[in-house]
Amino acid sequence: MAAPDRMDERLRALGLVEAQRSAQALFAGITDRGLITPGRSEYEVTDRIAGLHRQASVAVAPWPGRLVRSGRHTLLPCGQEPCSDRVIDADDIVIARFGPLLLGGHGTDFARTLVLGDDPDMLRLHEDLPKVFAAAREVYQADLGISGREMHEVLQALAAKAGWSLGGWQAGHLVGEVPAPYPRGARTEAYIAPDNGRPLRRTVQGGWQAHWLLEVHLVDERRGFGGSFKQLLTLG
Repeated sequence: MAAPDRMDERLRALGLVEAQRSAQALFAGITDRGLITPGRSEYEVTDRIAGLHRQASVAVAPWPGRLVRSGRHTLLPCGQEPCSDRVIDADDIVIARFGPLLLGGHGTDFARTLVLGDDPDMLRLHEDLPKVFAAAREVYQADLGISGREMHEVLQALAAKAGWSLGGWQAGHLVGEVPAPYPRGARTEAYIAPDNGRPLRRTVQGGWQAHWLLEVHLVDERRGFGGSFKQLLTLG
């Protein structure tokens, strides 16, 4: 199979960006309709969101778990399913995750955080999530040879500076395939993780340019909650 040409790469990039825009629109629709509401369980909200998924302009691959997690469940890394359902409280924090989002045979992912109520710590975490993402992206754009390990170290430092811990064993992964969410058997070069010493800017299988998702998963281990901001690092 021939390596992709510039037009192939451009179409793939445009597709990934469009998939992300669709996810942003989906999240806006969820908040506008008030689907994430105190008194509803995570599974109930997931069922309500599924209807909007079916109306989305981008295909959504089946996900074996819930699309939202709240309270202490927000401490769990992506790919680790909570053991039980949970009812969302009036003063709560909720992560909504959409993906894999598929367009043109390539997959991307998306996560956002919503705060219910006026808890000052939760509100501060909500404000810090996009700030840490933007600061990490600036480092990526300035360092052409940055590796997965170095990018993870950058995120850890930014999280600590903001007064949070970084959740999970990885902070993002390659776009275009959906790698195993658990460290056992996972290819470390496909993740922004401590064991990935390879540069993020490289070509991958098939000759495609590597594109990455960055997940900023900040947690307050003392109070037992976290938040996530996940989107394309290299595009958009």
